Amino acid sequence: MYRAAPAVFGKRAIRTVLSKPTSVRSRSKYVYVATNSQYAVQRAPQSVRTFSTTRITQEDVASEPRDVMEYDVVIVGGGPAGLAAGIRLKQQAAKEDKEINVVVIEKGGEIGAHTLSGACIEVGPLEELFPDWKAQGAPLNQPALHDQMKYLTKNYALPMPHPPQMSNKGNYIVSLSNVVKWLGEKAEELGVDIFPGTAASEIIYADDGSVRGIATNDAGVSKEFKQKASYTPGIELHGKVTLFAEGCHGSLTKGLINKLKLRKEGQFQTYGLGIKEVWEVDPEKHSPGDIVHTMGYPLDYKTYGGGFIYHMEDNKVSLGLVVGLDYQNPYLSPYKEFQRFKAHPFVTNLLKGGRVLSYGARALTEGGVQSLPKLFFPGGALIGDTAGFVNVPKIKGTHNAMKSGILAADSAYKAIVSDGLGESAPIVLSDYEEAVNNTIRKELYEVRNVRPSFHTPLGIWGGMMWSGLDTMFLKGRVPFTFQHPHPDHAMTQPAAMHKPIDYPKPDNEITFDILTSVSRTGTNHAEDQPVHLRLKDQTVEIRENLPVYAGPEQRFCPAGVYEYVDDEANPGKKRFQINSQNCIHCKTCDIKDPAQNIDWTVPEGGGGPQYVDT
Repeated sequence: MYRAAPAVFGKRAIRTVLSKPTSVRSRSKYVYVATNSQYAVQRAPQSVRTFSTTRITQEDVASEPRDVMEYDVVIVGGGPAGLAAGIRLKQQAAKEDKEINVVVIEKGGEIGAHTLSGACIEVGPLEELFPDWKAQGAPLNQPALHDQMKYLTKNYALPMPHPPQMSNKGNYIVSLSNVVKWLGEKAEELGVDIFPGTAASEIIYADDGSVRGIATNDAGVSKEFKQKASYTPGIELHGKVTLFAEGCHGSLTKGLINKLKLRKEGQFQTYGLGIKEVWEVDPEKHSPGDIVHTMGYPLDYKTYGGGFIYHMEDNKVSLGLVVGLDYQNPYLSPYKEFQRFKAHPFVTNLLKGGRVLSYGARALTEGGVQSLPKLFFPGGALIGDTAGFVNVPKIKGTHNAMKSGILAADSAYKAIVSDGLGESAPIVLSDYEEAVNNTIRKELYEVRNVRPSFHTPLGIWGGMMWSGLDTMFLKGRVPFTFQHPHPDHAMTQPAAMHKPIDYPKPDNEITFDILTSVSRTGTNHAEDQPVHLRLKDQTVEIRENLPVYAGPEQRFCPAGVYEYVDDEANPGKKRFQINSQNCIHCKTCDIKDPAQNIDWTVPEGGGGPQYVDT
């Protein structure tokens, strides 16, 4: 199995440098009960967690020696893209009897612990890596057999024409977390160093501005940013090439894109929030291989999104709701919309008599080709969902994520091994982007106008009409490209323009309260550590988000992390509370906060959800 995140990494050569004084202190120094009085410390009810608002000085965390490890390729993120890249690099080296040193670091406690998807996947890139994947025991056990498309009204499920882009013939319904675990095992068998429970918190830049590698975060730091007895400084992992495979809205990638200006001015990514459960259902209701996608209820005609129901093996059903994060109504709660989706008679009839096995949520990229950043830079590249390769009409991204990992690996291998580059000057993987342009980009270009077509005054009706025309007949062969109007956070309208939504109470059989659902994620964070959800300005939530947007944080988060609670020290007023222990690492807060005041950063490695069968 994978080795634990060690203080000394195996047999590889390690050298020690003095860590930069800013390695820990770059974190915000104030945490994290914002009140009407900026630094007032509050005592909250026992059922909620609060954190000190003590001001921390730069002397509170001293510089410590930092170990440095040298690799040929450093891969940040142990998901489909990162593991595909590591596997391909080692396969290429074995084929030519060469040596290339590769490391994959993953913030989840084990490979697959933070992986969540629908998922019905295309197997092309998997077959590139392992043509005999069936014989090797890959956990793809349920082929997709039958597709349906339904339009939901409040009480009925009406059949709709099935777009050709959504055909799943030849695909497999899987638990992506299980597939990723299997890929991790294969990568380690090939000689990839895999270190789960290791969070990358900083990018290391060379003097010439190129990316040199990453640093992991310090362990054993208290919530007041003081060293505990268990303190261990982070290490630096240097590589000739660093591949960022952090997934959607990666915490390092977002800074990298801004620093190196990888997006054109005015270009931005757009996102959806996917919320799902895995159920064990009555065998008489189970139909292995059935796939159902829905539009309409519970979302209104101005809100993009839809549901899915995938019948897996062993009487398991994966179902969920994806809500475009460009929704306008600040009273909308994606979590409670998912509960309403399950309460629809069409869904309830399937779930009656069953039981929930797991719950989870994550953001996903929806911007398509219009939102793709420049994919390479001196010293590295972006791969997988961190770049944004999801094909929205297909409702798929795993195949493109893995393909991008393969293409980046081929480019890196050629540069490092075949051409012998990287010793005296940073490697530039321009041929990686060229390869993407000839494969993944062509797929995304064909469907580029589908997602933004839902931004007309006709809402989903206009989008459905254009999407049908485009996917069935035009195939993207038009001389224009629709643009996304604004970033998701800027699409949120003031609460005064909307009415509060009256959501029904959970019945605890089909629908559940949010904390019950979070308990099914296996989420855990060490309590005495710096809060990883940072406020850039302690006053914004109370001063702006609450009066203008009615406190949307308490609704857009699918894990109950954010609350506006009564301020005991100031009767009649509210304070903003962050329950970071609940965080399931979906990144929605960093995306949807209207003020862009919340900065999602990595907690200590190993924290977060422990997803099962997701």
